[in-house]
Amino acid sequence: MGAPCSLKFCGDKKYYCSVELTLQVIGGKWKPIIMHRLGSEGTLRFSEVKRSIPNITQKMLTQQLRELESDGVVLREVYPQVPPKVEYSLTDLGRSVMPVIASLSEWGTRYAQWYAESQPDAEAV
Repeated sequence: MGAPCSLKFCGDKKYYCSVELTLQVIGGKWKPIIMHRLGSEGTLRFSEVKRSIPNITQKMLTQQLRELESDGVVLREVYPQVPPKVEYSLTDLGRSVMPVIASLSEWGTRYAQWYAESQPDAEAV
């Protein structure tokens, strides 16, 4: 077994290993889904992101987008016009995570298939 990891710091984040840091930045229930939408659909306005993720509340979407922006994963661009126009897109750093998000999506599809095959009474997905 390898040596234990030591405590490290990255901005306001404390972590012991890079996986822990990664999950602090892109982990949770909503961040990977937000990133998946922005990565597959491109630049979106807030209402478009919200519409593409029906179960997320406006408050939670705002919070998660702010955190992703603060961590350098999402770019928030405000246009000086009336009514205000705000668009969200992935930064280069955010786009670099898309292969991981795509792998998670593929795994979810395989899991749903496995579950349907292994559970005779399961509803089809």
